[in-house]
Amino acid sequence: MAAPVRYVLVSDKSHVGFKFKLNGITQNGSMPVERADILIDAQNLAASRIDVTVAAARARTGLIFVTQAMTGPDVLNTAQFPTIRFVSRRITLGTLDRISEGAAVTGDLTLRGVTRSVTLQAALYRQPGSAADDLSQLDVVLSSTLNRNDFGASGFPNLVADTVTLDIRARINAVK
Repeated sequence: MAAPVRYVLVSDKSHVGFKFKLNGITQNGSMPVERADILIDAQNLAASRIDVTVAAARARTGLIFVTQAMTGPDVLNTAQFPTIRFVSRRITLGTLDRISEGAAVTGDLTLRGVTRSVTLQAALYRQPGSAADDLSQLDVVLSSTLNRNDFGASGFPNLVADTVTLDIRARINAVK
C-alpha cells in the first residue's frame, strides 16, 4: 500500500490565469503562485490535499492601468491583502472514482480577507510518454468561475463584469 506523496510546484511551468470582462471585452491576467503544499494519495485520490497561496500583489493584465486598478483598494486591495489562499476540504472524483472522468475540488478561498467555499473542476495528467505508474511529474488543470462581489472586490461595477473565470495550470514534481 503506497503512502501519500508530497509534491512541489514547478514555478516556471505553473500559473494562475484569469479572465474578466472590461467594458464588454474579455481581458486576461495572471498571478504567480507564491507557495504550494500538495499531498496526493494515488491509492485514495479523495484523501489528497491542496494548500496554495497566490501573490495577488504581483497580478498582471495586458494593460498597466487595468492592473493598477485591479490591485488597488477598490478591487483586490493588495496593499492590505497581498495574497489569495485556497485550502481544499473535499475532492470528489468522477464516475468510477477515477480522476480521468474529472474531479471537483471544494475548498476555502480567502480573498481580501473574506473566505468563501468554492469548487474547482480538476484534471490531473501524467507526462506524455511516461509509464502508467510514473507519477513523479504531473500536470494539474483547475478551472472555475467566481463572483468578485462575494469577496468584496466590487470596484468599477460600471466597467468590470462581476464574473471572473479561473484557469489554473500547474506542473508538480514528487518530492524524493
